[in-house]
Amino acid sequence: MARKPQENPELDMTPMIDVVFELIIFFVVTLTETQKKDETIELEDGQHGEAITPDTLPPMHMQIDIAKSGRISMGNVELSPSDVQNRVSKRKSANGGREFPILIRADFETKHADVRKVMDACTKAGIWRLTFMAVGEDKTNSRKRLGKYVKR
Repeated sequence: MARKPQENPELDMTPMIDVVFELIIFFVVTLTETQKKDETIELEDGQHGEAITPDTLPPMHMQIDIAKSGRISMGNVELSPSDVQNRVSKRKSANGGREFPILIRADFETKHADVRKVMDACTKAGIWRLTFMAVGEDKTNSRKRLGKYVKR
C-alpha cells in the first residue's frame, strides 16, 4: 500500500535545539574549568627574565601549578607526578611528537623537591625545555598579581 505524499510535512525542531543548548552548556563549563588556576600560589619576583603576557603565551603551552604544600595541579585538578607524565606524553603525541612549552607556576615558598618531581615527570615524557613563571613586579611594593609573567 503506497503512502500519500503530504502537502506540508512538519519537522519538530525542539529536540535538536535542546541538544544544541546542551552542547553549548557542556563546552562553556569545560572551557571555564580548564582555565582555572590555583589562586593560592604566590609567584616569586622575576624582574630580569623575558616578559610574557597572557596575549603572548604560546598557543600549545601546558601550565602546571605547584602550591607551597607540594600540591600539583593543572586547571585546578590535583595530579600526581605520574599523572603529569601521562598528560604530557599524551599532549606530545597529539602534537606529532614535537616538543611544546611547559610553564611551571610554583609558589615562591615551594620546596625544590616538589618542583623537581614535576621536572622529572616532564623529562620522562620527553619534554626538556621548561619555563618557570614569576611576577614581573616587586611584591613588597604591590600585592596585585595581574601583571606580567616572567619567563626564565
